[in-house]
Amino acid sequence: MARINFEQLKTFLNVVRLGGVRRAANALNLTQPAVTARIKNLEDSLSCELFDRTSGGMKLTKRGELLVAHAEKFEQLSELVEKDVVEPGGIEGRLRLGVSETIAQCWLPELVTALHDRFPKLEIEFNVDISVNLRAGLMDREIDLAVLLGPVSDFSVNNIDLPGFPLAWYAAANGGAELDPAAYLQRPVLTYARHTRPHRELKEMLFERVGPDVSLFPSSSLSACFRLVEADLGVAVLPRVLGEDLVAAGRIVEFDPGWVPGPLSFTASYLGEPKSHVTETAAQLAREVAVRFFADKNS
Repeated sequence: MARINFEQLKTFLNVVRLGGVRRAANALNLTQPAVTARIKNLEDSLSCELFDRTSGGMKLTKRGELLVAHAEKFEQLSELVEKDVVEPGGIEGRLRLGVSETIAQCWLPELVTALHDRFPKLEIEFNVDISVNLRAGLMDREIDLAVLLGPVSDFSVNNIDLPGFPLAWYAAANGGAELDPAAYLQRPVLTYARHTRPHRELKEMLFERVGPDVSLFPSSSLSACFRLVEADLGVAVLPRVLGEDLVAAGRIVEFDPGWVPGPLSFTASYLGEPKSHVTETAAQLAREVAVRFFADKNS
């Protein structure tokens, strides 16, 4: 029997878990031919077929099912070696980080810095998106760690709670002031993007407290919302930590209509299998950085 390497086993497990070559290739940042070649080389090394290939997809053979258990043991052993033996400064690889825009505008730079200090050889790849897309990327194994409006309610996901973001209502500083703060809500209301929890919750509260004729303008960009508020094109309820500097600069004003949605709750979420010391450490660092960020803001 030819020598088996761990990359082949890792590729095999990804094909099994994700249900096909294409999704495994995306998760591993490889081409589909490269994944196919690794599986073929593994089968040649073992002198057996691991998958039944049909028009309906790839199904494990009996020997393929046996290999899964052994490959997972190799995977767990490799993770223990990386965690207990390898110095953090020597750990290489790639961490795919997905964050919501709220996080990107607050403490993402501090998190990337902390990760680089802990794992200087680690390649950190990150993208900013709405939470529904980040959740999908996490479940498809295209993201290793998602910092999003959570938690992600799935048995396979570990969630670490992060400090929440209190919200506040904002209007243009140079717009017409209302004697009754509740009257501001007769103006267009800029909200989070559709298909997000903050949008749904705010829509329900506005319909209940203001009425069905309220005008909602959804946006996937918080910075755009603040610019539109400043231009007096509407009002918005947004994270107070992001609005403080604009209020201090006299560009927008805060108002109180008598109610405000609850704070935005974020989690650092990652898949529990396969276990990854780097991803777990990154999630813990996210919490440490977030706690420190708000402590500095409140000091």
